[in-house]
Amino acid sequence: MAQAPDWFSTWFDSPYYHILYRSRDVKEAQRFMDNLIDHLHPKPHYRIMDLACGKGRFALYLNQKGYDVTGIDLSANSIAYARQFENERLHFFVHDMRNIFEAGGFDLVLNLFTSFGYFDVDYENVVALQATVASIKYGGKLVIDFMNTERVIERLVAEETKVEEGISFHITRKLEKGFIVKTIQFQDQGQEFEFVERVRAICYHEFLEYFQMVHLRVAEVFGDYDLGPFDLEKSERMIFVLKK
Repeated sequence: MAQAPDWFSTWFDSPYYHILYRSRDVKEAQRFMDNLIDHLHPKPHYRIMDLACGKGRFALYLNQKGYDVTGIDLSANSIAYARQFENERLHFFVHDMRNIFEAGGFDLVLNLFTSFGYFDVDYENVVALQATVASIKYGGKLVIDFMNTERVIERLVAEETKVEEGISFHITRKLEKGFIVKTIQFQDQGQEFEFVERVRAICYHEFLEYFQMVHLRVAEVFGDYDLGPFDLEKSERMIFVLKK
């Protein structure tokens, strides 16, 4: 009996994923990238990996700022789209973050906008981190940007409807067995659809345990896209700057 595909391999490849999230704040994301680059000061010759890059929007943005960027993502459709922008210093590959991509190949790895914690089994998050660390040069850095899980759980919106491109997406959210589970139901062209997002509710102290397991040193933790200080109760994000 064939094993059902992981939720992220089907949902992220669906055109409806990009319709639902089409109104995400691009300017805010680009400001975050600018703040991060200004703070980290990566050297012009550095190689940067955008881990779980989606359609490559931010890898492209970094490349336009002069950096050598490699974007990797599990979604074949997203990578196929991103490849139209490739050049000598911008490349995209379909890749599972649980496997080493290029040992010791990168000075800086960015994993942004809660693109972690998708796996059903907790140890696979550690496996993914180990593979990521293996891709970083000694002395290089990893940035993980994740929701501030405890704050999100406290403010979880149980139910809402969003209309995008004429499609009404009915969204429910709940905390279930250590995951924040978002169910997305909608109808299009007479057909019913349902997708589920499952992100492990990894809290601050659990991340610290992960980092210790893979021998990463926490250099800094920020709490928002303006790189303000992290506050466990008030911050919207957990942005870890880690050193190998």
